[in-house]
Amino acid sequence: MKKKVKILVVDDEAIVRESLRDWLSDVGHQVLTAENGPQALEVIEKQKPGIAIVDLVMPGMDGIELLRRAKEISPGIEMIIITAYGSIPTAITAMREGAYDYIEKPFCPEKAELLIERLVEHKGLIEENISLHQKLEERYRFENIIAKSPKMQQVIEVIRVIAKSNATVLIIGDTGTGKELVARAIHSQSYRKDKPFVAVSCAALPESLLESELFGHEKGAFTGAHAQRKGKFEVAHRGTLFLDEIGEMSANIQVHLLRVLEEKEFTRVGGNELVKVDVRVISATNKDMKTAIASSQFREDLYYRLNVVTIELPPLRERKEDMPLLAQHFLKKFAAENQKEITGFSPEVTDFLLKYEWPGNVRELENAIERSVILAKDSYIEVADLAQGNLSLARSTPLGQSLGKMEKNHILTILNETSSNYSEAARILGISRATLYNKIRAYGLAVKKIDSN
Repeated sequence: MKKKVKILVVDDEAIVRESLRDWLSDVGHQVLTAENGPQALEVIEKQKPGIAIVDLVMPGMDGIELLRRAKEISPGIEMIIITAYGSIPTAITAMREGAYDYIEKPFCPEKAELLIERLVEHKGLIEENISLHQKLEERYRFENIIAKSPKMQQVIEVIRVIAKSNATVLIIGDTGTGKELVARAIHSQSYRKDKPFVAVSCAALPESLLESELFGHEKGAFTGAHAQRKGKFEVAHRGTLFLDEIGEMSANIQVHLLRVLEEKEFTRVGGNELVKVDVRVISATNKDMKTAIASSQFREDLYYRLNVVTIELPPLRERKEDMPLLAQHFLKKFAAENQKEITGFSPEVTDFLLKYEWPGNVRELENAIERSVILAKDSYIEVADLAQGNLSLARSTPLGQSLGKMEKNHILTILNETSSNYSEAARILGISRATLYNKIRAYGLAVKKIDSN
């Protein structure tokens, strides 16, 4: 059974409005009408139609202006432009502004019905894609950790087991693998979850400032110490203290940290009073700690105090099953933040995301998706969006091609396979005809258009 949708018909000619209304109603769609732009905007705001069929030339507000303002009110609305033969260049401009397609006057109902069917199918696929990813994310999400791969499922199981204990935990993994996210997940599953979670980077501060940051100081302890200040251990009392980049900690601070772990007490810098604390310590590093111990850069006794439980996070290249979920999660997040109606990735981008090694891990993926969302001009992320401004990605495509060249060759292949039928090529590529036109011009492709749709 074909899906039926709510359609708005906008035309200043009553006969066109009424004939389209009657015909679309007969095939089962719910049809609304408006005779001008302002009236159409009111209907869009109140009724939220999924599709609008709009006359390009109307008194006052024309179809292009209506398109722009309609997208502001309802970003998900799709629009088909009605145009006379002489206004086709303007209709193509409307497609660049986000219209799905156009039909020429006079149009036959069968051709218009086929176009609407394709648009309904297009919207349905987008909505189905969003729904599927939401369900998958819910299924494979644990305390903000999105994981389907066996290795990450093992990490989640370890978190479940150790969260209720007071054991110190050492999280090992490359930069960008999500070590702090795991630490927060442990805290949120523990009986300390209602108490503070405090994070400190041991590499961000020089030794003197890190000592004060961790243990606090008394008034007058050093120049600029105008008042007593609590350190992170006191702030995290009865909660969790996350020490990131623990391998960068100096030998002097290591001695103080060992004492706190053993005695549950310390003195502030410049003070004599013992401060007792109840803190669970979770630490993280991207260093080989055995090598650091062998070279006397890290105390062996402190290592074993920190390392009651070890969690090793795999790099992103070893958890490819998680890639589609993570990519869609970041897409949804940044599209919402930037108020953009972007719903997915082109097949070429999806293929590249899975093949690229991601040396910067999840953090690099997140940054790449955020940049792509900002740069994207269509409802799907294209390879050009992904590559722009990122030489690392642009130079790392399969077979050594740039992303732009990869896309150009793929478009040429599809155009040849469809005998330059633009509508069919755009459908296979998963983009609008307007986007296809723009890419053909941008890449200087010499193709003969035989499309009559």
